[in-house]
Amino acid sequence: MKTFSVAVSGATGYAGGEMLRLLSAHPCANVTTVCGHSTAGSLLGNHQPHLREYAHMEIQPSTAQVLAGHDVVVLALPHGASGEIATELEKLSPDTLILDLAADHRLESAQAWQAYYKSEHQGTWTYGLPELLRAQGSTQRELLAQARRIAVPGCNVTAITLAVQPLIKAGLIDHTALTAVLANGVSGAGKALKPHLLAGEILGNASPYAVGGTHRHIPEIEQNLAHVIGEDVAQSTTRITFTPTLVPMARGILATVSAPTHTSANQITQTLADAYEAEPFVTVLPHDQWPSTSATAGAHTAHLQATVDERAGTAIVVCALDNLVRGTAGQAIQSMNLALGLDETTGLTQQGVAP
Repeated sequence: MKTFSVAVSGATGYAGGEMLRLLSAHPCANVTTVCGHSTAGSLLGNHQPHLREYAHMEIQPSTAQVLAGHDVVVLALPHGASGEIATELEKLSPDTLILDLAADHRLESAQAWQAYYKSEHQGTWTYGLPELLRAQGSTQRELLAQARRIAVPGCNVTAITLAVQPLIKAGLIDHTALTAVLANGVSGAGKALKPHLLAGEILGNASPYAVGGTHRHIPEIEQNLAHVIGEDVAQSTTRITFTPTLVPMARGILATVSAPTHTSANQITQTLADAYEAEPFVTVLPHDQWPSTSATAGAHTAHLQATVDERAGTAIVVCALDNLVRGTAGQAIQSMNLALGLDETTGLTQQGVAP
């Protein structure tokens, strides 16, 4: 089986570390370079002691010159940093497959980017959510085949999109009045030292953040759902109010999404089941079994369940996933596989870790 060389920039962070963990199980991936900024010159094992296969590797400076020439480059960098390095890397190494785990290339609207990220838009790459439904009946995986630049979705975006897109496409819920409340593990905030993420602050505590329509994932969610129903992104009628909440767990997302409906619980759940029947990494659970974050820990899978509050006329869909796997590194690899012409399940697992 043909192998390909991989470089990971941001290898000492949570997303970069998870990317390396999954790549270690990929039969075609040969990780030859790991990069960082302040950590350059030290060994990866000093920062990611759980990655024994790569512990001996010296961290290289995270520059386009170092990354150029690899078959695949993973940019696991903060928002803004990946766009800058990608611009230079594209000139030096135009044939390299680049996977951007940050938000820099996800949004199609420069206006939306500037409104939420307060910086210059870096352009739009092929969106890396293979299961994203398209209005014409296809999925995003068709666009990922042979792609060379892939923007990996946000973890919250992934959970919400998977939860409601089949229902919106079928016209079963009101896409103009979506409400989502998410319980988020703290790894989603990154590895940088932040006072509100210290053990003394997060343990025994749950706290909302980015309340009132300010979270940066909102335009990305609405962009996805506009594609599902064939709306122009700039003129989309999709609206979501989205409240993420930090809870004391290392990884995982539990998303509860609700919307007005006039249909039955049976039709809601059957629509979800039919939409994802052939999808290897999305599971609609048996009746009355509800998703939990522990069941998806370490796995590249999303668990879904739904019901209808008939008294309130509201559909409720719950999605659980691992923010670092299904929400980040796992779908980067799934998209990478499609771009390289491999079976998209290569190197990925549906099996969680318990307890």
